[in-house]
Amino acid sequence: MRLHICAVGRLRAGPERTLIDDYLTRCNRTGRALGLGPVSEHEVEDKKGGGMAAEAALLQRTLPGGARLVVLDERGKTLSSPRLAETLADWRDTGTQDVAFAIGGADGLDAEFRGDADLALSFGAMVWPHMLVRVMLAEQLYRAASILAGNPYHRA
Repeated sequence: MRLHICAVGRLRAGPERTLIDDYLTRCNRTGRALGLGPVSEHEVEDKKGGGMAAEAALLQRTLPGGARLVVLDERGKTLSSPRLAETLADWRDTGTQDVAFAIGGADGLDAEFRGDADLALSFGAMVWPHMLVRVMLAEQLYRAASILAGNPYHRA
């Protein structure tokens, strides 16, 4: 099952990029044998300033056909890491080919776009910078692969 991180904004070289690259490399390495991955990134930018609706339209174009959509949103469900791993495994085991994780820009995601999601996922009640959410998501994808592989990375 291929995983896609679809995000508003371009991530330049720096600490966030380094962390994301590290976690996605680990995730791809661990997940390959489990049928998870590869993880690919799709970045969009609304250069015309059309707001959340324009960003949603750009994100929509990055979504693979038939993909399950997970939106990262502060109003979403907070799942434990093992529960996220179980969800991904369930989707994989029932034939899902692609899962797309959508991260909005500074103002979040368009309400209609959020409404189309299979899952709204929250990393807690706090608001996080969208670039940091990418790092956290990359780490959680690696952690999910590690949990499913039975590796000791996750110690809960």
